[in-house]
Amino acid sequence: MKIASWNVNSIKARLDLVTSWLKEHNPDVLLLQELKTTDFPAEAFEAIGYSSAAVTQKTYNGVATLSRHSIETINITLAGDEEDSHARFLETTIESLRVVNIYLPNGNPVGTPKFDYKLAWMDRLSLQLTSWLNDGVPTVIGGDFNVIPEDIDCHKPASWMRDALFQPEPRERYRAMLGLGYKDAFRFLHPNETGQFTYWDYFRNAFETNRGIRIDHFLLSPSLASRLQSCAIDKTPRSQQRPSDHAPIILELS
Repeated sequence: MKIASWNVNSIKARLDLVTSWLKEHNPDVLLLQELKTTDFPAEAFEAIGYSSAAVTQKTYNGVATLSRHSIETINITLAGDEEDSHARFLETTIESLRVVNIYLPNGNPVGTPKFDYKLAWMDRLSLQLTSWLNDGVPTVIGGDFNVIPEDIDCHKPASWMRDALFQPEPRERYRAMLGLGYKDAFRFLHPNETGQFTYWDYFRNAFETNRGIRIDHFLLSPSLASRLQSCAIDKTPRSQQRPSDHAPIILELS
């Protein structure tokens, strides 16, 4: 099964780019983040063979899961905070897999309620990850984690020292998720590979000079590690006209 994830930074602005990419790569599943609309264009994806489930929010956030197979929505909110109205979480079942799509809070600026919200969201996610381990269902968590796990995952650590994505607290929480037994699919297969990023700023020729960061991830439950065949970043869409600032990441399971 081929599962991809892509923060599209506005589905309305990137619809043609996404549909063209789907026709070329034909993934079984595509996880989209940062939709930035309440009007998700499900019909456009149905026309090319994809059913969908979406959690939307006006102007901000939003996640959607597209699938060539039957898709069952399980949860549209992350447990632990009934007052959290952000559209950041979508749990589905596809072909006997639990497929979870997340858009983890950015958290900037550090030292504000936004950073506190990021850490609290990660704590809630960690509790959910633990719960999922106990029920035995093979689980894939994919999306924009807004965490730079290690120094190797950015072009220049010194440039990110004050950014919420690089602070020790979220990085420690990410490592704790791996400590539960989940695998970072890309790093599991490419443990020492440098210069592999999923996000580049629009400014200062960041993409052209590969000054990026790796913040879009797939976590696999322990039972799926033996099924992992490949995990790669497709930089091509980032070089096209009016691109998202993120690139798709593609996971393949046997």
